[in-house]
Amino acid sequence: MRPPGFQVLVFWLLSAAAARPFTEEEMAGIRQRIKSMFYHAYNSYLDNAFPYDELRPLTCDGQDTWGSFSLTLIDALDTLMVLGNQTEFQRVASLLQDTVDFDIDVNASVFETNIRVVGGLLSAHLLAGRAGMELEPGWPCSGPLLRMAEDAARKLLPAFQTPTGMPYGTVNLLRGVSPTETPVTCTAGVGTFILEFATLSRLTGDAMFENVARRALRALWKTRSDIGLVGNHIDIVSKKWVAQDAGIGAGVDSYFEYLVKGAIMLQDEELLNMFLGNTPYTPRPHPVNRHRNKLPPLSPEYDRAIQNYTRFDDWYLWVQMHKGTVSMPVFQSLEAFWPGLQSLLGNLDGAVRTFQNYYSVWRQFGGLPEFYSIPQGYTVDKREGYPLRPELIESAMYLFRATGDHTYLQLGLDALESIEKIAKTPCGYASVKDLRDHQLDNRMESFFLAETVKYLYLLFDPTHFLHGGGTEGDGFWEAGGEGGQCVLGAGGFIFNTEAHPLDPAALYCCSRHAQDQQDLHDILLSLSQPVGKEDRQSESKETEGPPPGQSESIALKPGEKKTPPLLSCPVQPFTARFSILGQVFSDNT
Repeated sequence: MRPPGFQVLVFWLLSAAAARPFTEEEMAGIRQRIKSMFYHAYNSYLDNAFPYDELRPLTCDGQDTWGSFSLTLIDALDTLMVLGNQTEFQRVASLLQDTVDFDIDVNASVFETNIRVVGGLLSAHLLAGRAGMELEPGWPCSGPLLRMAEDAARKLLPAFQTPTGMPYGTVNLLRGVSPTETPVTCTAGVGTFILEFATLSRLTGDAMFENVARRALRALWKTRSDIGLVGNHIDIVSKKWVAQDAGIGAGVDSYFEYLVKGAIMLQDEELLNMFLGNTPYTPRPHPVNRHRNKLPPLSPEYDRAIQNYTRFDDWYLWVQMHKGTVSMPVFQSLEAFWPGLQSLLGNLDGAVRTFQNYYSVWRQFGGLPEFYSIPQGYTVDKREGYPLRPELIESAMYLFRATGDHTYLQLGLDALESIEKIAKTPCGYASVKDLRDHQLDNRMESFFLAETVKYLYLLFDPTHFLHGGGTEGDGFWEAGGEGGQCVLGAGGFIFNTEAHPLDPAALYCCSRHAQDQQDLHDILLSLSQPVGKEDRQSESKETEGPPPGQSESIALKPGEKKTPPLLSCPVQPFTARFSILGQVFSDNT
């Protein structure tokens, strides 16, 4: 009997050979079909479910699921802008400001509220200028949607008040953490905050958010096993692993994603070394809180441990975190983000091979089942559903951007047609309860509009502004910050795990302004202090000119470095700096 990997390889070679190129006209037509899909689902939510969190597409009504704050509308807001609908974006942004209140007696998932609500509001705030909304002076460092995101995030902060800094999984938005709340949470629930919380800190100047996210990441990093793996669920008080299965799927996935994307967005060596560990780590000053604690160099990293212990024939299995022995030989649909993440790191060969395996499962069922048994080549009992998840489409978008291979467009077309055929109802699109017979479930998750449709559209629009597309004069970048001295939206957007795009240039713009303000404050404060006798003597010596008959030399002594004055203009104005493919180029790059 041939091993599964060999069968998949033969299947892929045959299908790849038959892959055809897509013309620009075909891609434009597919984009229109994707727009129609979005508006059928979106209008069904507005007509039948708003202001509830989610649509129930089989009964044409709504339900609250994650917190009772019109979740689908928040999650879908930036997708409206991705599709070019400025008018509806403006209407919904104003509607949310008038109707959403986070000061409510509701138990909410800390993880889900962060990625969907905080992430969605931050993304919408950063896209507000492109959407034609009236902006406050100093935007993107201020604005009503930013204040909403900050308000929502502050409701989550009590969850981080633990002995370890790792957060509880649930918090009451009005009362904080319940005394009876379980201390056990999943790994992703600890390590999936740095993108949103660092964005908040850099935009608002309040270092609290980024500090708690980093503290949680560092605490989690210290709990890894001797062979460099982390488990699935941890007691955040005792730091004991409750579930010791290690893998890249459900309960762990976005932790690894945020280490990589956080490193790119923040240009952060600490986060990159946690994942890759290729170079010694020397902490750099934080632009908001420049006096944070420094860490020693980091030791063995996650990526090598994942490749050594969980990867088998370009599948990734679940293993025991201390021994590396296989505990579950299954593929989970949430793992399908991994090829896209690998492409961001430049590991295209491995990413392509793993994507081939995952695509073969899609072709087998018309979707990705939640669990797929690799030895048996079939679904796992009670895990046969497909809730219209986006991860494989997300990886296809990244890999098409990296390779230009139209095979990934074929996956997108397959996904579009599968969802239309299997999941469409008169009131939106329903989760698939069982891929074997295509039974439907009465739920349309908000991520269908936030992620699945968005990634599909971006896959077929390679010149979209989120990809850095457009030409000068077409509004492909915009000015922001104090006096319009910041270049925003020029490319390098980072998607959070709910597909909400964040602009690294905006973070740099606001944090640089905050640093300049702090420098000015420090100078004014020092000037207001009385000058003592010793200071006057020192000042007198410093202001003395050279001895008579000797001119002042401008040459530096050996080993001496020239220090700039306290207040100095940068050599290059910010309007000449750009963010490209995740790299933010600044004065000291």
